[in-house]
Amino acid sequence: MPRVSDQIDLHGLTVDEALPLVDKFLHAAFRARYYRVWIIHGKGLGILRQEVGDYLSHHPLVRRHELADRYHGGDGATAVDLGD
Repeated sequence: MPRVSDQIDLHGLTVDEALPLVDKFLHAAFRARYYRVWIIHGKGLGILRQEVGDYLSHHPLVRRHELADRYHGGDGATAVDLGD
């Protein structure tokens, strides 16, 4: 069985490409019993960050999410706490 990472990198993807991958990633991470994962979206114009944040706000496996601390990417990444 392949190892599930605790992060996903969305650099270079459109919102339409990224969101299905985020959903698949969250489900795999939850099944792997991760409690916290990171979504790397980059800084750029902030469009992907905003859309990912909106998506996470309504995802059933997400307990909370916030921009990552500086060590984990700051504004270029989002920390996600998982739960059901």
